[in-house]
Amino acid sequence: MDIYSIIQFICGISFFLFGMLMMSENLEKTAGGKLERILKKTQQKPALSLLLGTVITMLIQSSSATSVMLVGLVNSGIMQFAGTLYIIFGANIGTTFTAWILSLAGIESKNIFVSLLKPENFTPFLAIIGVILIMASKNGRKSDAGRVLIGFSVLIYGMKLMTNAVSPLADTPQFASLMVKFENPFISLLAGIIITAVIQSSSASVGILQAFALTGAVSWSTAVPIIMGQNIGTCITAVLSCIGSGKNAKRVAAAHTSVNIIGTAVFFTAFEILRLTTNWEFFDSPISPVGIAIAHTAFNVLATVMLLPFTKQLEKLICRIIPDSVESKPIIPTLDKRLFLSPSIAVSECMSRTRDMAKLTQSTVISALDQIMSYKSNVSHTIAENEKLSDMYQDMLLTGLVKIAEKSISEQDSSSVSRMMYTVSDLERMCDHSLRISIGTDELMSKTKGYSHDAMRELSVLTSALKEITDITVTAFLNNDPVLARNTEPLEQVIDKLIDDMHKNHVDRLRKGQCTVEQGLSFNDLLTDLERISDHCSNISAAVIEIAHGSFQTHSYLNRFKNSSEEFEQIYSQYEHKYSI
Repeated sequence: MDIYSIIQFICGISFFLFGMLMMSENLEKTAGGKLERILKKTQQKPALSLLLGTVITMLIQSSSATSVMLVGLVNSGIMQFAGTLYIIFGANIGTTFTAWILSLAGIESKNIFVSLLKPENFTPFLAIIGVILIMASKNGRKSDAGRVLIGFSVLIYGMKLMTNAVSPLADTPQFASLMVKFENPFISLLAGIIITAVIQSSSASVGILQAFALTGAVSWSTAVPIIMGQNIGTCITAVLSCIGSGKNAKRVAAAHTSVNIIGTAVFFTAFEILRLTTNWEFFDSPISPVGIAIAHTAFNVLATVMLLPFTKQLEKLICRIIPDSVESKPIIPTLDKRLFLSPSIAVSECMSRTRDMAKLTQSTVISALDQIMSYKSNVSHTIAENEKLSDMYQDMLLTGLVKIAEKSISEQDSSSVSRMMYTVSDLERMCDHSLRISIGTDELMSKTKGYSHDAMRELSVLTSALKEITDITVTAFLNNDPVLARNTEPLEQVIDKLIDDMHKNHVDRLRKGQCTVEQGLSFNDLLTDLERISDHCSNISAAVIEIAHGSFQTHSYLNRFKNSSEEFEQIYSQYEHKYSI
């Protein structure tokens, strides 16, 4: 094996890892936020969690990525530690899928149809289809699917390069002597751990082992301990990712590591006892890529079957390894930085937080409006706390959304990010105005008995209109409903007209001495804040409509809708009749 073979082998590993990364990223992008939503729904259903962990890992081709995903979700407070154990079991099974695909490389047949099962023979067709899909659709699911096919083709090409690079080793005495050293099961086990920990992918290390197996120099007694070591080495990614996280996130990494260490300890011992006490020739016979796939799958399935009845005990063990400690609980769940390793999951979580923020805003606005009509001193504190929460939501979400926008995401996720970016600041400003209303009402009630009877009658109509426009806006955003959102702008115009009329009536009351100057100043400030809340509702609904139609010119939309729409006039008339003073 010369320097060129070594370079070819290194290139093969590089292509293999790049293809795997490209394939998994685009598979995840195609799935969007569905993976995260399903994970949360099934965490209390063991059988579904096991199946889900298997399927997700088969798709993203990495149990390490699945465990890191779980660390992020648990550290963010989205999932509970207990709900992750079955997903981890499933991830260990799902990661064996790659080995089965790569095992097809060992197929030898003169039959053209059987020969086409070899990845190196059918991947050129997949690559062509992938290129066509990318060229035909530069964005969207077709393009992502094309990149998945290209990634798979690059992965298989890398596997072929590795195989070609190591094939001369079959007749090399030095390689044969090296394999003799690996007959020591502990050295093989350690090699599997170290190699997988370095490249942080058990799928890739299994692929390398399969490439060496094609030389015919790797025996069953050498390969099986390496495979078991690979299952321990792959845990390094989750262990590294949990540094600086909370106790529950550390428990996820500890669970993944413990499951693989316990499984390895049991089956490594059983395998060595069987090897040393029997004279089966197959232990020293060469292992094929298919044999590696069988061994990899058998180990993970048997380890899972063995540990499934002891999940409660395993959970207690992990909790003893990572004991409870006094932790400062965040006021709102954070967006764990690990979530951004999976952009589609980060988008879904940002949307979940934005939904929470929208509901918080609606509750805060309604509380402030109720304060105007029926003052309660204890409500002011709640409104102030909600306003602080909205500031925290805004800082967290805008920071997260900017990070996501820098990454490659699907067209659907990109639309969601735009909708959130256009909405978060308006939601925060609505809470600001609600706090101003609350403070103003507190000051007014501490100095006077409130507004005049006529002013309260008018405010009753206006606050009802504000409650409806807030409800329409929040519901339209939560459901991404552009049809419902079209009701906001006509109602906003009615509210503007109401406020103009109330200003005029207020001036008349001042002239007649029906209210004091202090009441008058408070009333003007109140109307200004109410009008601003209505304006922000208009901005949010306009963004929902425009983004649904692939445009972001909200002001142009509002002008078109108001000036040239019979629908607008009809809805406006209905609200004008409903809210009149």
